[in-house]
Amino acid sequence: MKIVGITGGIGSGKTTIARYFQERFGIPVYYADAEAKALMHTPQLKKKIIQLLGEQAYKGDTLDRGFVASRVFKDTDLLNALNAIVHPAVGRHFKSWVQEQEAPYVLKEAAILFENGNAADCDAVILVTAPEDLRIARVVERDGTSAEAVKERMSKQWSDDRKIPLADFVIENIALQDSRKQAEIIHYKLLGGRINT
Repeated sequence: MKIVGITGGIGSGKTTIARYFQERFGIPVYYADAEAKALMHTPQLKKKIIQLLGEQAYKGDTLDRGFVASRVFKDTDLLNALNAIVHPAVGRHFKSWVQEQEAPYVLKEAAILFENGNAADCDAVILVTAPEDLRIARVVERDGTSAEAVKERMSKQWSDDRKIPLADFVIENIALQDSRKQAEIIHYKLLGGRINT
């Protein structure tokens, strides 16, 4: 079974495109960022995260995402330490999830697939892009945050210019109807086994 990564910077719409593959073609999608958040509530990871960031990282049993983001997005060492706790757990969970799937390929949706080296574990990678101003507007509307906060998070991710040469397929996600057509072409190429075309 092929493992196909689908990635893109914050606000690119990678989750929307992944969901289209799931709903239109029945392709199983592993939402790595959502699974990471779920795993951060398991006793093993919770203990390690509290050791790293302190008791304030959780409100009761719930991860305080605002507090965690405020700490790690301003401190690269803390971010790397948190990723060193979470990413291996996600990797193990993903491998067991793949074993349960029956499909010609699965999608692994992750924001930092290239940045953390996980693209190397994929048979192909789809990169979802969009102009920066559109991405910022989408996240401001979605999260009720400021443009400055979005730009701060963007600065921690690689630029599209750096990722495009590494991707097997690129979907420019400006108008959803056009993006869906691009997704259909990619789907049939993946079924035909033609990677890097």
